[in-house]
Amino acid sequence: MAGVIEVKFFNSFILRKTLNDNTPTSQPMWNGSRGDGTYPQQNPAIPNDFNWAVEEARITGGYNNTQIDLGVKAYLTESEPNAIFKVNSMIYSGIFNSRTGINDTNVFSVGTDITKSVNPSHGSIQRIYAEDTNLIIFQESKVSRALIDKDAIYSAEGGQISTIGNVVIGPVTAYAGDFGISKNPESFAIYGRRKYFTDKNRNVLLRLSNDGLTEISNYGMSDFFRDELSALNGDAITSTGKAIGAWDIHSRQYVLSLQKYVLPGSTKTFKTLSFDDSVKGFPSFFDYAPDHGDSIKSEYYTIKDGSMWLHYSPTALRSNFYGTQYKSSIQFIFNPKVSMSKVFKTINYEGGNGWEVNAFQSDITGIHGVGVPEGALNDEWELGTRDTTALVYSYNQGSYDNYGNSFPTQLIPPINHAGFDRKENKYMANLINNSPAAAGEIMFGADMTGIKGYFATVTISTDNVTDVGGMKELFAASSNYIESSY
Repeated sequence: MAGVIEVKFFNSFILRKTLNDNTPTSQPMWNGSRGDGTYPQQNPAIPNDFNWAVEEARITGGYNNTQIDLGVKAYLTESEPNAIFKVNSMIYSGIFNSRTGINDTNVFSVGTDITKSVNPSHGSIQRIYAEDTNLIIFQESKVSRALIDKDAIYSAEGGQISTIGNVVIGPVTAYAGDFGISKNPESFAIYGRRKYFTDKNRNVLLRLSNDGLTEISNYGMSDFFRDELSALNGDAITSTGKAIGAWDIHSRQYVLSLQKYVLPGSTKTFKTLSFDDSVKGFPSFFDYAPDHGDSIKSEYYTIKDGSMWLHYSPTALRSNFYGTQYKSSIQFIFNPKVSMSKVFKTINYEGGNGWEVNAFQSDITGIHGVGVPEGALNDEWELGTRDTTALVYSYNQGSYDNYGNSFPTQLIPPINHAGFDRKENKYMANLINNSPAAAGEIMFGADMTGIKGYFATVTISTDNVTDVGGMKELFAASSNYIESSY
């Protein structure tokens, strides 16, 4: 059989014909074909005994380089040529020196000790990060650091290392605390000397800095991360979820997206939130679930389904993620005079136009259930009821005139407001109770106002009609209330 081989630099090549065990798929083939020009997929019945191996005859493939002798070659044969996975070890190659042109990054000499192992009881190495003279090693259950020998890496000129030794990675020292990165290296993000990551096996969010490891999930969110990180573990059938971490250089916050695993075609569930070191808390939740995120030259980018998206663009719509418009919302609690029962009569806020009240509800009032078996827990035999209010429309959304027109049509004075009204640039509205009368209460039909309880939970959000995607400001919220009794 004859063949044409296109070579580079007009080097000499040796074309060898190798024998095999006469099976169709036992050995790799030159050009992927048999001697008869067919492929194994086309005619598997024909024995594959025409394997060709190509050896380059000049060292490093350079023009006029030293030619390899055509005689005996030295081969290293392992008695058990099986793959070995050293999940708790690191391997390093030869040196690289750009000044002298030495590049041995593809050289892994079996005659030298080129591996560094850490304690296998702490699980596999999930991520390594080089910082100054330290190599930070993230295992599943431990975070350690090892000194990097700068001389061994940068100052060698290709000869024998004659400094303090040939140790490339020094002794490994563990950080205090039995924490690791579990199997979520994607949660790692860095800014300055602060490194953020999750340990879902221990249900914590961690920060590694000059003061060591800190459980930042304890800043008011320990219950949240206990539940959400546990949910990422999944099971043996559905696999596990992801914890995507990124540093948002624009807001100077660590962004974490906890994405549970779902079967293909199912709706993905996620919780994306941010952590701010300046307030030691989690100021925001977000409506986007990125595949990856990072900050480049003072800009924050995320990647979703293969596309890159720029956040905080001055020309983009607010609360718009990946082409979908969302509503911004804030939830807070009114709780003046904690031990006193109250009736909240109004809701007022200072800020811009376009906010509506989605929910204004009191605490639960427990009443004894009937027919509950003896020994049941309290939350099983107390039937909770709470006062709630109807939706409070925004200033524009609730606007209408006497001719049946409503916003955004052209209104004809006088203009009325079914929700928030504005006076001296402050928006205010009465609260209309939307709950049935409880036992022993008297209900006055549509005239019943106010929310009765010790405290009230309020959810306020942007509407769908007022400058959608524009800036909405909210400075303060308040409520008028009176003392009450049950």
